[in-house]
Amino acid sequence: MLAINLRPALELTNEEFEQICRSNPELRLERNAQGELIAMSAAGSESSRRNADILIDLGLWNRQTQLGITFDSSAGFTLPNGAIRSPDASWIAKDRWNALPPEQRRRFAPICPDFVVELKSPSDTWEDLQKKMVEYLDNGAQLGWLIDPDSRKAEVYRAGEPATPLQNPATLSGEAVLPEFVLNLEVVWG
Repeated sequence: MLAINLRPALELTNEEFEQICRSNPELRLERNAQGELIAMSAAGSESSRRNADILIDLGLWNRQTQLGITFDSSAGFTLPNGAIRSPDASWIAKDRWNALPPEQRRRFAPICPDFVVELKSPSDTWEDLQKKMVEYLDNGAQLGWLIDPDSRKAEVYRAGEPATPLQNPATLSGEAVLPEFVLNLEVVWG
């Protein structure tokens, strides 16, 4: 991950940031609350496979319950603090998503997901991902999972509570945010 500080020489508007992203689809870009561009490395095949398995399970649960909208890692969200972030997987309750005008939904929607997942890839640091998870909760997320498949550890983030570290958990629960959703971590560990 590389942070590029554009200030004070340049401060990108949301529209300019979106144009840069559209003009460079091969890059995975985020913008932090300080206005720095964050260039992230490609996740790699194994990380992508694991992330797809998480997204499939989340998507199937959501299709059955019809409670919200599921997003993959290519979705960007403009958080209340000004950051534009792209969690590896995320979910927003249907009523919150539908309250956004269609034009806002087509862009980096000005909303923080209710649920986020960050899956550590070899190019990520655990500490950077922990900071990102705290940022999501500070901006409105209700539940988040930070997962490191190599060390088989996870942290569960809940609004208003400290993170809960777990070593080699078999499952993670969607709790009240994602009722009855349980992720079997064998798909991630394997």
